[in-house]
Amino acid sequence: MTKDVIALTPKMPDLPTLLAGLYAGGPDLGVNTAADGAVVQLCAPDGRPLVSVETPILVQVPGETTRLLDHAVEDGPLWWTEARASTAVAEAGRLAGSFAGRLATVLGGTVWPPEAATTDVVPLTTDVSAIPAPATTAPAVDVLTDTTAVVIQDRPLIAMTSWLSDALRTATSTDRALQIVTPPTARLTLPTRTALRGLPNRWVVQDPEHGYYDGLSGAVLHWRNGTFTPVQDEQGATRIAEAFTPTPDTGDRQLILTLRTRHPADENLVLGGALETAFQHLTGTPPAGWSTAEPVNLPWSTRQLTDLARARAPQPTWLVAVGHPDRPALATVRVQRTPAGVEEDITLALGYGRAEAPPLNTIEELATALDAQHRLVTLLMSLRAARRDLTVPPSFEAPPIPVAFTLGGGEAEIIGQARATHPPGGPLPERLGPGSDPALHYSLGDGTDPRAWSVFERLVQDLKRV
Repeated sequence: MTKDVIALTPKMPDLPTLLAGLYAGGPDLGVNTAADGAVVQLCAPDGRPLVSVETPILVQVPGETTRLLDHAVEDGPLWWTEARASTAVAEAGRLAGSFAGRLATVLGGTVWPPEAATTDVVPLTTDVSAIPAPATTAPAVDVLTDTTAVVIQDRPLIAMTSWLSDALRTATSTDRALQIVTPPTARLTLPTRTALRGLPNRWVVQDPEHGYYDGLSGAVLHWRNGTFTPVQDEQGATRIAEAFTPTPDTGDRQLILTLRTRHPADENLVLGGALETAFQHLTGTPPAGWSTAEPVNLPWSTRQLTDLARARAPQPTWLVAVGHPDRPALATVRVQRTPAGVEEDITLALGYGRAEAPPLNTIEELATALDAQHRLVTLLMSLRAARRDLTVPPSFEAPPIPVAFTLGGGEAEIIGQARATHPPGGPLPERLGPGSDPALHYSLGDGTDPRAWSVFERLVQDLKRV
């Protein structure tokens, strides 16, 4: 498996310190750059990358290192410097560990995983000339075929790092699938799960007893024609892996909000307000931080994320926001320019333990504020039995169950008040807010009856424009 090693330091690794770390391989190895200088690589004499080091990231969000690594550090900002070792050369993992260990020694930090840290010189004894040259220069991609980019990961939590984000963009731009291979002990963060949701992208679990299977669907997989594809039985049905068993119900719950806002494309527009309002209503504080990848490293700022989205327009902007450590809360946001204006598609998940009640009674107040202040289009609130820490295991998890659906006042006016207030199949909505075009709020249940999906689907059909 690929060896990822991270140096966590209170001081910024400057260029001399980085070079000192890269000297872990001795004077015979070379150094070059990739990805427009964003990645520094330690290379074999023939130029083959052995260790790739990403530009250090200043993580200013409390609890983020513990969330992703289960590796507690002192409070305060720290520099996250990640090294990724080649899977093809035996010494590469030890070189990455020595690089990180040297940074931590010089700058006074720590290394994850702790057992990887050394300061040894690691001589290159493998005959690299006998190893086929890699098919890609992308540091995150281990196997590249005509149809698929394969990333091999061996870490407890697979986050949507800038490595993976870059691999996903590259795969998408070349019409390839992104498939991440992990051991069965790995879990995904919600941003990574979201990225892999659309086939042929896959989470490929390599189980020592059951072979390969899809960590999200349970489909048994095999490597065929340069990609992982499902194995079918004699009747043509997809086989489900024995290891893909239901997750025991511990009493943990996740509250999931899926909402869309739509704004006029105005030069004074500030984005992120709807997400901030949702955080305030449900956690009592705004988001702790935001970023375009994990770890989430920037303190929360609606102005800064607006500036980024404006600079990237007309291309869409994808970002992550995280809450404070005492309440697991994680959101993904996609900002997109459309003919109708500027749209924000937001998914916010919050985790609750057995003794914690999800605040279902606040949803009407939140929906009213989103409609009045942030041009709400739709809001779906769901509840699911899943881990409080919001991570995704490679086992069966029941889908979320709808609790309530809100139609923004402007969207209800487009559909037509008569149709929206009296859908043929029900349920009848509650009017939220004053005025002639209020938001319409449809109660669907308490999040325990799966039949709420049928009610919601019938409601959506009734509300479709004709």
